[in-house]
Formats: sequence, structure tokens, C-alpha cells
Amino acid sequence: MGFGNDVQMKVYQRQEVNMVPVNFEQLEAEAKQRLDAKPYDYVAASAGREVTAGDNQRAFDKWKIIPRMLRDTSERDLSVELFGTKLNYPIMCAPVGVQSVVHEEGELASARAASAMGVPFISSTASTYSLEKTAKEMGQGDKWFQLYWSNDREIAGSMVKRAERAGYQAIVVTLDTSMMGWREKDIEHAYLPFLQAEGMGNYLADPVFCARLGHAPEEDMRAAIMLWVQIFGDPSLTWDDLAFIKSQTSLPILLKGVLHPEDAKLAVEHGVDGIIVSNHGGRQVDGAIASIEALPHIADVVQDDVPLLMDSGIRRGSDIMKALALGARAVCIGRPYMYGLALAGEEGVQQVLRNLIADFDLTMALSGQSSVEGIHRGLLTTS
Repeated sequence: MGFGNDVQMKVYQRQEVNMVPVNFEQLEAEAKQRLDAKPYDYVAASAGREVTAGDNQRAFDKWKIIPRMLRDTSERDLSVELFGTKLNYPIMCAPVGVQSVVHEEGELASARAASAMGVPFISSTASTYSLEKTAKEMGQGDKWFQLYWSNDREIAGSMVKRAERAGYQAIVVTLDTSMMGWREKDIEHAYLPFLQAEGMGNYLADPVFCARLGHAPEEDMRAAIMLWVQIFGDPSLTWDDLAFIKSQTSLPILLKGVLHPEDAKLAVEHGVDGIIVSNHGGRQVDGAIASIEALPHIADVVQDDVPLLMDSGIRRGSDIMKALALGARAVCIGRPYMYGLALAGEEGVQQVLRNLIADFDLTMALSGQSSVEGIHRGLLTTS
């Protein structure tokens, strides 16, 4: 039996209990009921009128899967290889900051859940707990580190070096957040968790950041918060600046937030190791192209020069199938596992990941595919 069949049987025979809703819409609705409005909207809401956030999901409907019949799918291989590492599934936990606003253990619980499921975890610069503590919680689990590039280069370099020392296997540089987008609900709530020192764990543990302070953070947290305000993001960055980050580490470097084919070309020309096609879940530019719409155009340009990943709008196994067919090597999951975390902590995250993997496994098999490597664009048509 495959992964999906196994999950089905365990649930039907009540060997496993559904800790969180299987249906994404119900999962989101129950998280909304459980959380206060401010943290819920911080996770769920996006920029402006939230058109792009909605389009991220609606755009998947344009693509239809064409199942193939009488193909042996009794045994399936869900694995993929990235940067010399074999991953069990083409799924990763996207970097999501400030997870403590929905659960006190935040990133630590999510990281443990990802490790237990054999899913790589991308740890955010904006974590409440330090990258070292998160890495320790994961043990031997696959882990990448996501960098918000500070306008203080020494802090940015320090973060990258710490990640490599802590055992992270790749660096994900987020390009689309040199400043925060216009998020109406956060502004209505006057809510930015960093101003309550949440999501600052990596800064408070960073020797360069702390050296910029007159006192230790615990002695004057207000000063630490104000320094964070001053140094977060750098809108002056250009493609030439990538050489600095490359000089700080021997790890593979991926660029997250690429949506234009010309930017994908430039990324390859500047020697990056991978690209994550992403519009940040619609949280930065409202009216931007949906990630799944951008993906095939970027895949056509990049070909096999570097691996492509994709995030924003992945909610079900069919979404994963479509993203892989359009050129992604793997996908990154964000809000769904955050809702699982809000409802049931570590076990909730595990079950969200379990359900997505099972759904993808069955969708792949029922479409006539026995391995991820066999998925290609010819399996899709447009409506």
C-alpha cells in the first residue's frame, strides 16, 4: 500500500484520530475561531484588497489534470533530490515568521513536526526562537534557513554563517520583503508583533546585532526593538549584492520571490543555486501575478539550469501535482501548517503534512503516475 492508502485505512479503522480538519477551508475557519483577531489576521490576511491572495488559489483551477489509465501505480516513489539530498516528498515547510503568535512553542513545534514527517523545514529569520534552538529541536531533520537581508551587512552575514554552523543545508534569500507591504488588517489592528519583541529570536541571539546595542537585550528590550526597526530590510539591494552573500557561505543559495522570467534569467546569470517562485502568499504586492501563473513562464526560461520551487496557494494534493507538472521540483506549504499549529500544536502540524502527502500520493497514482520524476506538463490542459 502507498502512503495515501495507508493513511486512509488507519483513519477508517480509527487507528488514527483526526486532530484537525482534513478540509482546508474548515481548518482555516476553526483556526479563526480559536485565535484572537490580531494574530489570526496577521497569518491569514494579505496586502491590500487581498486579490492576489485569492488568485493564488483560484489560478490553480485554470489547469486540469488529464489522468492516464492502465499504468502500474501499485508502487509509488514520492522522493525528489535537491542539492545532493534525497527528500522523501516534494514538500517543504515554507518559512513563516513569528509562529509564537498562534502557539507558544511556535517554530519549535513546527520544526519537530516536520522532522517527524520527514519534511524539510525552512526556518525564518523572523522566528521567535533562534535558528540554533530550532536546529537542535530538529535533530537530523533536513533544514534550510531563510534570510531577510538586513541593511546592516554584518548582521546579514552573521545570520548566514550561524545557519551554516548550526547544520542548515541551504540559504533562502527572500527578495520581496525589503519593506512590509500595505496589509490593511494589520494596520486596522495596529498590530506588528515585532514591536512586542516576538519574532526577534534570531536577532537577540546574534552577536553582531547585540554588539550594536548599549546594553544586553534583556536589560533594554525597547532599544533592541528600535534597532530592529532601523535595520530590517534593505531596498537599496541590487543583483550585484548577491556576491556578498555568496562570499559568506558554501551552502546552496536560493532566491525567493521571483515572478518575472527576466529576473529568473538574472538569477541564473548571477550564479544562484535555485529559485522559489513566490508572491509571499499575496502579502506584499496586491494585484501581483499568482505564483502558479508565473511558474511555467519561469520554467521555460530556466529549463534545467537550477531547480525551481514554488509557494503561495498550495492547499491540496492536486495543487502539488499541478505545480510539479508546471516545472517545480518541490512546493512549500505555509498557512495550512500554521493553522494546524494553532489548533493542535506539533501534532496538528504533523497531521496537516500527513494529509497533504497522502492526498498528493493518491492524486499522483490515480493520474497514472508512479513517481514524481514522471510528472510533466503534458498531464495538464487549460480550461
